[in-house]
Amino acid sequence: MDRYLELVRAAKHRDIDAFAKLYQEIYEDLYRFAVYILKNPVDAQDAVSEAVADAFASIHKLRAEEAFRGWMFRILSAKCKRKLKEYAHKTVELSQELSEHLTAPGTGDIAEQAQIRMLFWELPPQERMILAMHLFAGYTSREIARQLHMNENTVRSKESRALKKLKEQWTKNQL
Repeated sequence: MDRYLELVRAAKHRDIDAFAKLYQEIYEDLYRFAVYILKNPVDAQDAVSEAVADAFASIHKLRAEEAFRGWMFRILSAKCKRKLKEYAHKTVELSQELSEHLTAPGTGDIAEQAQIRMLFWELPPQERMILAMHLFAGYTSREIARQLHMNENTVRSKESRALKKLKEQWTKNQL
């Protein structure tokens, strides 16, 4: 943890190598989060790249070194939300060829993972965002509520409903 905080401090003083090391440590989580939200590997890479560029440009504003990871996810969340708004104006379907980008080695049956991802994609965008922020980025209900300008109880109920939908669809597909 001390090494991590030292890297953040160095990055705040415009140390490019320190920032690059921090980025390497969280890239996979950032990318996975963006892919789950956006359903498109190319757009996910773009969102992560934009978030990283913005983060590097404004890292000197980061108040608490311990907050670096959460701060990065907040920036990425904002980028993903903008991309989702762009999608609303598009008429083409988004790519769903994500298995090679999302499958972590040794995490179970690939067919099951693909099925779970498909069910996840069927959720409304706001429910996907809430689940992804909680499950992949580790945000609490309170933090998600602040980010999405919602009531904390609303976030919890939407998350609960989304998980219930996933479970019902999963059970239905297993029969």
